[in-house]
Amino acid sequence: MGTLVGLALLASPVAQAAPLSIAQLMTRLAKHPQGAATFTEKKFISILDQPVESSGELLFIAPARLEKRTLKPRPETMVLDGDILTLERGRRKHVLQLKDYPEVAGMIESIRATLAGDRHALERVYHLTLSGESERWTLTLTPLDPRVGAVIARIRMEGVKDTVRSVEILQADGDRSEMAIEQPAP
Repeated sequence: MGTLVGLALLASPVAQAAPLSIAQLMTRLAKHPQGAATFTEKKFISILDQPVESSGELLFIAPARLEKRTLKPRPETMVLDGDILTLERGRRKHVLQLKDYPEVAGMIESIRATLAGDRHALERVYHLTLSGESERWTLTLTPLDPRVGAVIARIRMEGVKDTVRSVEILQADGDRSEMAIEQPAP
């Protein structure tokens, strides 16, 4: 009798978490028009014996502003505002139009569009695959554009509920980066 009750509980909707759809995830993410977090990133580059580690702050203001301020090991700032990417390191400053660099645009747009919950922007550049449940999910982005695919093999984002917690970018050449994202304490 105990085994039958156990099997009934396993089969009940209460015992099983419902799968999360891409539409549901995007709706949840879109509810946060801005956010700030800290990050720790490791870049695994084939010509180096050890990963390159960095840390800093992220700021997102929907729909089009994303800032990545690296504080360690040395300060640098990347600001994406609309279609303009500004990179600053020391006294050097570079301003790029994303339309001139579709490979870079695809990588950056993956993060910005995910944070904004903009499914249509993501689907213009990537094939989306979602696994998991509402409590813990993984969104995998595979490039559709061959130019983006020549640089990026896959982007995998993991999250909890309505928050992105990590971003892994696997480059076509085998190099990769892993970014862990922590929400600042209230």
